[in-house]
Amino acid sequence: MNIYKKTKLEIIEFGDAPDDKFYFLVDLSVSPEGLNVEKLKLQDPRNFDQRLRESGCLMMFTGDEIAELISRGELQQDDMHKSMVDLGIKEGAIKAPKT
Repeated sequence: MNIYKKTKLEIIEFGDAPDDKFYFLVDLSVSPEGLNVEKLKLQDPRNFDQRLRESGCLMMFTGDEIAELISRGELQQDDMHKSMVDLGIKEGAIKAPKT
Protein backbone atom coordinates (compact mmCIF):
# COMPACT_ATOMS: atom_id res chain seq x y z
CA MET A 1 0.00 0.00 0.00
CA ASN A 2 1.39 3.42 -0.86
CA ILE A 3 2.03 6.15 1.71
CA TYR A 4 -0.87 8.30 0.45
CA LYS A 5 -3.36 5.51 1.16
CA LYS A 6 -1.87 4.96 4.62
CA THR A 7 -2.60 8.53 5.65
CA LYS A 8 -5.58 10.84 5.84
CA LEU A 9 -5.84 14.61 5.96
CA GLU A 10 -8.35 15.82 8.52
CA ILE A 11 -9.44 19.44 8.86
CA ILE A 12 -11.00 20.35 12.19
CA GLU A 13 -12.45 23.75 13.01
CA PHE A 14 -12.81 24.98 16.58
CA GLY A 15 -13.97 28.47 15.59
CA ASP A 16 -14.21 30.92 12.70
CA ALA A 17 -10.72 32.45 12.66
CA PRO A 18 -7.94 30.94 10.48
CA ASP A 19 -5.98 29.99 13.61
CA ASP A 20 -9.05 28.04 14.83
CA LYS A 21 -8.75 25.68 11.86
CA PHE A 22 -6.33 22.78 12.22
CA TYR A 23 -4.99 20.43 9.57
CA PHE A 24 -3.92 16.98 10.78
CA LEU A 25 -2.14 14.31 8.77
CA VAL A 26 -3.13 11.01 10.39
CA ASP A 27 -1.49 7.58 10.12
CA LEU A 28 -4.39 5.23 9.35
CA SER A 29 -2.47 2.20 10.60
CA VAL A 30 -2.68 3.76 14.10
CA SER A 31 -6.18 5.28 13.81
CA PRO A 32 -8.06 3.61 10.93
CA GLU A 33 -11.09 5.86 11.43
CA GLY A 34 -9.02 9.02 11.85
CA LEU A 35 -8.84 11.22 14.92
CA ASN A 36 -11.50 10.94 17.59
CA VAL A 37 -12.05 14.66 18.17
CA GLU A 38 -14.56 14.21 20.97
CA LYS A 39 -12.13 12.01 22.89
CA LEU A 40 -9.27 14.45 22.27
CA LYS A 41 -11.33 17.36 23.61
CA LEU A 42 -11.60 15.55 26.94
CA GLN A 43 -7.82 15.17 27.31
CA ASP A 44 -5.70 17.25 29.66
CA PRO A 45 -4.38 20.14 27.52
CA ARG A 46 -0.90 19.62 28.98
CA ASN A 47 -0.79 16.18 27.33
CA PHE A 48 -2.50 17.17 24.06
CA ASP A 49 0.58 16.74 21.85
CA GLN A 50 1.30 13.32 23.33
CA ARG A 51 -2.29 12.21 22.78
CA LEU A 52 -2.14 13.39 19.16
CA ARG A 53 1.00 11.34 18.57
CA GLU A 54 -0.61 8.31 20.23
CA SER A 55 -3.61 8.79 17.94
CA GLY A 56 -1.42 8.63 14.85
CA CYS A 57 -1.05 12.33 14.14
CA LEU A 58 2.04 12.73 11.94
CA MET A 59 1.79 16.49 11.34
CA MET A 60 -0.44 19.34 12.48
CA PHE A 61 -0.76 22.87 11.15
CA THR A 62 -3.03 25.83 11.86
CA GLY A 63 -4.89 27.57 9.06
CA ASP A 64 -2.37 30.43 9.22
CA GLU A 65 0.54 28.01 8.85
CA ILE A 66 -1.15 26.31 5.90
CA ALA A 67 -1.68 29.67 4.19
CA GLU A 68 2.02 30.49 4.67
CA LEU A 69 3.15 27.11 3.31
CA ILE A 70 0.87 27.54 0.28
CA SER A 71 2.21 31.06 -0.36
CA ARG A 72 5.78 29.69 -0.27
CA GLY A 73 4.85 26.91 -2.70
CA GLU A 74 5.52 24.13 -0.17
CA LEU A 75 1.89 22.94 -0.21
CA GLN A 76 -0.56 22.76 -3.11
CA GLN A 77 -4.05 23.89 -2.19
CA ASP A 78 -5.67 21.74 -4.90
CA ASP A 79 -3.97 18.56 -3.60
CA MET A 80 -3.38 19.31 0.07
CA HIS A 81 -3.17 15.68 1.22
CA LYS A 82 -0.50 14.62 -1.28
CA SER A 83 1.54 17.79 -0.89
CA MET A 84 1.41 17.51 2.93
CA VAL A 85 2.67 13.92 2.75
CA ASP A 86 5.42 15.02 0.36
CA LEU A 87 6.38 17.86 2.73
CA GLY A 88 6.45 15.42 5.65
CA ILE A 89 8.82 13.13 3.75
CA LYS A 90 11.01 16.07 2.70
CA GLU A 91 11.22 17.36 6.29
CA GLY A 92 11.80 13.90 7.78
CA ALA A 93 8.53 13.72 9.70
CA ILE A 94 7.43 10.74 7.59
CA LYS A 95 9.57 7.87 6.41
CA ALA A 96 9.88 7.75 2.67
CA PRO A 97 8.38 4.56 1.23
CA LYS A 98 10.84 2.01 -0.07
CA THR A 99 10.76 1.78 -3.83
